[in-house]
Amino acid sequence: MSSWAVPPGNQKKKRALKNAGEGINGMAVFYLVRHGEADYDHMLEKGFWGFGRDFAPLSPKGRQQAETAARDGRLKSAEIIVSSPYTRALQTAQIISTETGIRVEVEVDLHEWEPDQDNLYTTSEESFAFAREFTEWKGEYPPGVKFRWETLTSMRQRMRGVADRYSDYSKVILVGHGMAFRCLTYIEKMHPGEIVECTYRKGQPECEYSFT
Repeated sequence: MSSWAVPPGNQKKKRALKNAGEGINGMAVFYLVRHGEADYDHMLEKGFWGFGRDFAPLSPKGRQQAETAARDGRLKSAEIIVSSPYTRALQTAQIISTETGIRVEVEVDLHEWEPDQDNLYTTSEESFAFAREFTEWKGEYPPGVKFRWETLTSMRQRMRGVADRYSDYSKVILVGHGMAFRCLTYIEKMHPGEIVECTYRKGQPECEYSFT
């Protein structure tokens, strides 16, 4: 985990909120922010396939989506921004941080679902095919078979691990990805730049995962 962006001020804020009865007993309000639209064109030009595609920055439309999200009044009361390490999420988090003055932490385990854990796929079509397999098998391998994609169980474990680490805060902005966020609360679909507000308690029962 690494820090990035310097908070503008009050280091006593967290303690004050806790004294007021918020953010106690491992329960927090999470603002789940999906990154803005990414521009993958340059990644293809440079031959970045597999994991390399996650270097893609936001498109102009994606920056506008992030700027719109950053102006949402709910975010101003958060104590910390926690971002996925992927460029599209980091850039979205930076835009929110600039607007709100809230510092950013990077959590590697907040990354998106891995379509190919061997990192060998070379086209978007392959990635989409892996996603269809994931949906067909409800996120788990059938007995005696191992696919290349990350299981729902694995994705849940790492996402809940991140959520547990920040559950003692009162309000947290998580900047990440549509499929991964479905592990924290029931979400049918998230659009780029969309914000979903939810309450999370450490150790809470697993939520239903939407495969739509």
